[in-house]
Amino acid sequence: MASAAQQHNLHLLWRAGFGPSASQLPGLRHISAKKLYHSLCMSSEKKTEDLDVIDKDLTALAANAAGMSMRKMVPDDEKKLLRVKNRDSINRLNLTWLDTMVTTDAQLLEKAAFFWHGHFACRNTNAIYQQALLNIIRRSALGSFRDLLHEVSKSGAMMNFLNNNQNRKGHPNENFAREVMELFTLGRGNYTETDVKEAARAFTGWGADPAGQFVFRRQQHDTGEKTVLGKTGNFDGDDVLDILLDQKQTARFIVQKIYRFFVNEQLDNDNIAALADHFYNSGYDIAALLKEIFTASWFYDRVNAGARIKSPVELIVGIRRMLPMHIENSNALLTLQRILGQVLLYPPNVAGWPGGKNWIDSSTLMMRMRLPGLLSDADILNVRPKDDDDQMMGRKDDEATVRFRAKERKIFNADIEWGIYTGIFADIPKEKLIGAMAGVLLQTDTTVQEELVRKHADVSSRDNFIRSATIRMMSLPEYQMC
Repeated sequence: MASAAQQHNLHLLWRAGFGPSASQLPGLRHISAKKLYHSLCMSSEKKTEDLDVIDKDLTALAANAAGMSMRKMVPDDEKKLLRVKNRDSINRLNLTWLDTMVTTDAQLLEKAAFFWHGHFACRNTNAIYQQALLNIIRRSALGSFRDLLHEVSKSGAMMNFLNNNQNRKGHPNENFAREVMELFTLGRGNYTETDVKEAARAFTGWGADPAGQFVFRRQQHDTGEKTVLGKTGNFDGDDVLDILLDQKQTARFIVQKIYRFFVNEQLDNDNIAALADHFYNSGYDIAALLKEIFTASWFYDRVNAGARIKSPVELIVGIRRMLPMHIENSNALLTLQRILGQVLLYPPNVAGWPGGKNWIDSSTLMMRMRLPGLLSDADILNVRPKDDDDQMMGRKDDEATVRFRAKERKIFNADIEWGIYTGIFADIPKEKLIGAMAGVLLQTDTTVQEELVRKHADVSSRDNFIRSATIRMMSLPEYQMC
């Protein structure tokens, strides 16, 4: 049975990161949650290193393409090759970020970036745009929400996804203006259709070049007077974003989403009100908001622990942190994300992933419970992902691609480094092993049925028992919760 301090620390590591690593477990009994959070902050204060995995041919082409279309620049026989390189670059970006979540000490930063990645949901098939947006989010994940909103709004990915490149004087496109109000700042019902129309005029002329750099096309900008949320002036896009940030409703809306993600889907109105006031008065300081949450006594209340269903990415990363492993066939992780319903860089729509109970249906629950065994054995991933256009964004697989992926997804070939993990339990009496393992693996109050675990465990040696019992517990429904 885990001590109270260890339970608090495990809860913190799952919410302020992607769960504990095996090497962290021994120290969790001897450090306060306050000190542990301070160490998480210190590890995330270093300058974030940008991810840079895009094929050099693509970046060179984009650098030379200012003012020209890809169609004019690239001969027909090279377009297919560039499309392949673009797809491979996006896949590489996905897997690189996933690996970073597993290995980094900057757990707080990457977890915050993961949240903002879902908040500023953006589907885009341009690898250069995707990488640039992800790096913007990771650089500012613990900084100022004001700065983050302005930078994301000017990214090539968001400009193209929400059609602001087509937003011109006299013919305003309202997509970006609507979504920035409904999904990124105020929330539905806190603005009018007139506000959307007027804000769209302010964003006219905003766009991006082929390299993803922000471009203001002055001749396409509407310089007339606009009225947005009761304020009138010759506003541009930056002015409108600042008007949105001036609304206390923006702080409330963001805090509610953060609370659902980091604390509990069931909102506590008193906590929300206090957090929103402090967030607004701090000038939208994200790090200060998270500190207030993770150092509050109510965060560690039993009602909040084990109350969230892990997202597919949290589940995958959490297993890999607890059981460090080398995965030879990393492409199988892309297929697994599709099967489980969360592909990094491909949210289902601009609203992002709904989360909660939406992660679970009959097929995904079975795959979730089967996953630890897949990673620990040479088992075959023989489930074909749904041909879901919400995830594929119109990029339907042709027959050749389906055959290729059928070969790709067969076996993970994961080599688990069990030594550190099994060593943690070296001094635990045999009759207390299951309780000790449950104490670090499960966040719920549910009592583990020891006989069921023992029935499926390998008792040929102590190490084999620990390994097999661990896989069994990771395959329980309770392990889906954090």
